[in-house]
Order: sequence, then structure tokens, then C-alpha cells
Amino acid sequence: MPIDCRDFISKRVRELPPSPIRRFFGLVESMPDAISLSIGEPDFVTPWRVREAGIFSVERGYTHYTANLGLIELRREIAKYLARRFGVEYDPHTEILVTVGVSEALDVAMRTVLNDGDRVLVPQPSYVAYPATVALAGGAPAPIATREADNFQLTAEELDAAAAESGARVALIGYPNNPTGAILPKERMGSLAAVAEARDLLMISDEIYLELTYGREPVSFAALPGMKERTLLLSGFSKAFAMTGWRLGYAAGPAELIDAMNRVHAYTAMCASTPAQKAGVEALQRGDEDVSRMREEYDQRRRVILNRLRAMGLRCFEPEGAFYVFPYIGHTGLSSIEFAERLLKEQRVAVVPGSGFGECGEGYIRCCYATAQPLIEEAMARMGRFLDSLK
Repeated sequence: MPIDCRDFISKRVRELPPSPIRRFFGLVESMPDAISLSIGEPDFVTPWRVREAGIFSVERGYTHYTANLGLIELRREIAKYLARRFGVEYDPHTEILVTVGVSEALDVAMRTVLNDGDRVLVPQPSYVAYPATVALAGGAPAPIATREADNFQLTAEELDAAAAESGARVALIGYPNNPTGAILPKERMGSLAAVAEARDLLMISDEIYLELTYGREPVSFAALPGMKERTLLLSGFSKAFAMTGWRLGYAAGPAELIDAMNRVHAYTAMCASTPAQKAGVEALQRGDEDVSRMREEYDQRRRVILNRLRAMGLRCFEPEGAFYVFPYIGHTGLSSIEFAERLLKEQRVAVVPGSGFGECGEGYIRCCYATAQPLIEEAMARMGRFLDSLK
């Protein structure tokens, strides 16, 4: 008698919802004439000098495992970079772990710090993987709804109230924010830091978009007074350095946490790709101009898409970081899923429903402007026609 393999799938996985981002990305693949504003991936190719470093490493035979923590030369460069750009200093020998993208850093962090049933404060709208990663580690997400009226910024009062109500001792924040493009100004970060200290919270700060801020100097949460010892900083190379496919990230934090995370990492990923690590060294040593050039281009696209959305009558919060806009479409009478599905079917433009980023994201859609400006212009023209058809 054949077995039913569904009986062997864990309850956690059975209850795990599919990623709404990947769902729409998959639909686009079957529509060659579609324009995708759904996937958060730079359209820039990894800078040549970085690619060449990876190629050269393979040619030289750097094809073996590295230390579990990662190449010491890369960890040294990460430490220099964090000190130079954000003013926070880490010991490359004990306080930095190189991971397979930030996704692995997030997964390992959750599996390291959570016991079954532990609550994790997650401001929303948030990256779709946050609640899923918490749940897969046996924890329970405790969402905190942020509002457009507050520029989608988490307030100290909201964090304090949620910590008191849930009993959570871990908070997961991601600024600049995916999907809204919101940032946290330094003064608001300071008020959150005061709550973190008063409530004895461990702050896990996803800073993958920190290089992509517009008109403001980037501030790392770990650089705030007294926060380095209670912050686990997660970041990587995918967004600012256009290295998504290299799968290279890192965690920086207190030595005790990094040592514990490394134990989990050693049994799962073991180490990040050696050629990718060699390429990462080059990116950090000589990639500042490349990052600056791409950031300027994103800023131009940001202004274009924001103006076009507003011109067609959509209320849209102005993003100050990352490469996303989060316009409000609730007035159309369609749910965010209905809007996204019909826009793709009728005008061949893929966006992501805001509800995929938390309940408070309903009524919004996420549009990624990390694609060429002519495609953005055409996508906006198609969206305009779609909105006209709803009148």
C-alpha cells in the first residue's frame, strides 16, 4: 500500500503560507510581455571588479571549505566597513559570522534565541519571511501594526505596549523597511533604544537596505549608545552591492550570541561559498563608488515612480529608503489581492498585495523600482489604464 507523504509533513510546515512575492514572480514567468515590479532584486549586474574577484578565486583553486565563521579576511573587511560607514566596531574573530545570505542569518538567529512558544515583536508591514522564520523556529510572531499617518515608523509607545502585553523579550525590526521604504530617524531610534533597555529586549536589526537611504545619513541601531551589547545586526551584499545570486550575508553581535549561532550554522550551511566570500572582500574594499552610483539611479527612479503614482490619483507615502513604494489602493473597492491579480491579468504588470506583509498592509500594494526606468514608465502607463477601467 503506498504511503501518503503528506502525513510526514510537519504541522509547522503545513501551516506555513506560501510567499506572496514568489507567487506573483512565478506568474510573471509565464507572461513574456509582463513587467515585474514584484521581486526585490536590483536590475544591475554585479560590478565587474567583484565578479572578476570571484572568477579569479575559482581559477586560483579557492574551492574548499572556509572556517565556519567565514574567511577571516572577509570578517576583517566587514568589521572595517561597519566601523567606517556606521560607527560601530566589532571583533572580526568573535563577533562576526558570515552566512548564506541574510536569510540564513535570520533563520539561524531565530533558531538560536527562541524556545518553543517564545514571542517575537514584529512591526508590520514587514518582509514576508519575518513571521515565517519565527514560526519555523518554534516561536510566535507578535505583530505591531504601524500606520501611514506615522510614516510607517514604529513608535516607542507601540513597542513598549506590545512588549508589556506579549511578554516578548525579542524584537525584530527591519529599517529601511520592506515593503514601505520607511526609515527610522535617529531620534526615534533613540526612543526605541530606551524601551529596549527598560524592557530588557534583544533587538534583531535587519539592515540589508541601510546603504539605500535618500537624503538622510544611514544610522545602524547597534551604533546607538548602549545598544551594541543588546543588538544582533544582520546585513549582507545582495541589495546595495547587486549580489543577490551570490548569497552572501553576515551577522554581527555579542560574542556569546555569535558563538551560539555559529554552532547552528556549522550543522546546516557549514560555510558560505568560498568564491562568494572572495568577491565580498573585493566589494567592501573597492565598491563604494559602485554603491553610490546605483543609489543615485535608484533615487531617480524613486522620484519618477512616486510622481507617476500620485499623478494617477493614488495616495502614496514617500519612501526614504530601500527600493519600494507602497501606494494605497483601498479606495478602488478591490482588495490588495484582487487589485494585484487583475492588474497582472489585464495589463501585464506584477505587483505584490500589501496583505502579504501583514494584516495592516491590506489596502496597499508594493511596487519595486529596482528595474530600468523605461520599464517603470511603461508599467505606470499600464497601471493608469487599469485604474481608468475601474471608474
